[in-house]
Amino acid sequence: MTIDVSFIARNITPSETYREHVRERVARLEHLAAGADSIEVKTSRPSSRRHSEQNVKVEVTLRGNGTVVRTEADDDDKTVAFDKAFTRLSERLRRLHDRRKDRRRQASVAEATADMVPVDSNVSLVEQVLAARKAEEEAAGMDVPEDTPVRIREKTFPVTPMTVDEAVDAMELVGHDFYLFQNSETGVPGVVYRRQGWQYGVISLDESLPADHVPDGGRERFYGEKKAAAAE
Repeated sequence: MTIDVSFIARNITPSETYREHVRERVARLEHLAAGADSIEVKTSRPSSRRHSEQNVKVEVTLRGNGTVVRTEADDDDKTVAFDKAFTRLSERLRRLHDRRKDRRRQASVAEATADMVPVDSNVSLVEQVLAARKAEEEAAGMDVPEDTPVRIREKTFPVTPMTVDEAVDAMELVGHDFYLFQNSETGVPGVVYRRQGWQYGVISLDESLPADHVPDGGRERFYGEKKAAAAE
C-alpha cells in the first residue's frame, strides 16, 4: 500500500527537489509502517525576530488505523531538518517492530536499575529535576536564569478504549514515556509507562480500595500473550 504524502509550508516555499527527496524516503519506510495511509510534512520558518532567519522547522506526522506518530526537528537547511525528523520517526517504528518480534526478552534487575538515580526524599522531585537540568545547562555554558517557573500544560483527549498492549504500542509511536487510555477490557482509565529496557508498567484506579491501601508488587505478563492465547 502506497503512503500518501502531503506538504504544508509556512513562510517558506519547498522546492520540487525537496518534495521528491521526501517522497523517496517515505517510499523506503513502507515496510515498517504497515497500515499507515498518509504522511504530512510541515515545513516552516519562524517569523519572530527572536529566531534566526535561517532556522527551519520540519514536523512529520504519520497517520493510519487510528494511530498518529509525530516527530519534529529544526536546522538551517530544510532537507537536513526533514532527515532528522524522519530518522526519529523511523526509529520509533523500528522499535515497535522489533519489540513485537522479541516479545519474551526480559531484562535483568541490573539492567532495569542501571540508569536509576537516587533521590532525596526530603526534597521535592520537581525541585530535584530542575536543579539537575540547571546543572546540565550551566555545564554546557548556557545562560540559566535564577528563577525558572514550573509550567504545567493541560490537554484534553477523546476517550479511545484499547487494550494494554495497544496502549503500549500507541505510547511508543508518539514517543512519550507514558500513555493515558481507557482499558477496553475493564472500562477503567489507566496509564502505561516505560520502565528500563523492554519493560513496561500499567497503573489503574480502583474506587473500591481504601485511601490507605498500599499496592503490592502487582503481577506480570508478557506483551502479546493474551492475543496469542485467544488465537489458540
